[in-house]
Amino acid sequence: MSNASLLTVFILMGLPHTPGLDALLFGVFLVVYVLTVLGNLLILGRTISFHSRVAQLYFFHFLGVTECFLYTIMSYDRYLAISYPLRYTRMMSGHSCALLATSTWLSGSLHSAVQTILTFHLPYCGPNRIQHYLCDAPPILKLACADTSATEIVIFLASGCFLLILLSYVSIVRSILRIRTSEGRHRAFQTCASHCIVVLC
Repeated sequence: MSNASLLTVFILMGLPHTPGLDALLFGVFLVVYVLTVLGNLLILGRTISFHSRVAQLYFFHFLGVTECFLYTIMSYDRYLAISYPLRYTRMMSGHSCALLATSTWLSGSLHSAVQTILTFHLPYCGPNRIQHYLCDAPPILKLACADTSATEIVIFLASGCFLLILLSYVSIVRSILRIRTSEGRHRAFQTCASHCIVVLC
C-alpha cells in the first residue's frame, strides 16, 4: 500500500480558453443580455400585429412544451439508470438518446403548431385588449366568441408530462427503497437529485 494522501479538495479553474478570449466572451454575453432586456421591454404595453402574435404564441409554447418533454425524457432516463443499472448503457445508447432528443423537439413543435392553429382559427369579435404581458393561449381564448374546448384539450395534454414525471419518480423511489445498503441508496439518490431539483424549480 502506498503512502500517498487522497485528494479531498478540487479547484475549479473555469472554462479552458486562451487568455485573450475573456474580452470576447464578455462581449458576447453582454450583447445577449442587452438583447434580452430590450426584448422584454418591447413586449410591455405594446400593440402587436396578428402575425407577431402568432409567432410569439408558437415560440413561447414550442420552447415551454419542449422543455417539459425533455424533463419527462430525463426522468425516464433516471428511472432506467436506477431500476436497471446493468442494462442502462444498452438501453440508453447514443442512438436512443439522439432519437429521444429529436422526438422531444419534433413533438414540441407539432404540439405548439396545433395549439397555435387552433387558437388563431377561432373567431374573435369582442374587445382586443389582453390582460397579459405576452400572447399566451388562455388570455387569448377568453376573447374568443366560439367554443374553445378543442384548444383547451390540446393545452391540457401538455400537462400530462407532469404525470409521467411523477410516475417515473414514484417508480424511482420504489426502486431506491429496495436497495439493501444505505450507501447504495445514497448513490441512487445522488443519481436523480439534480434532475429532481431542476423539475421542482
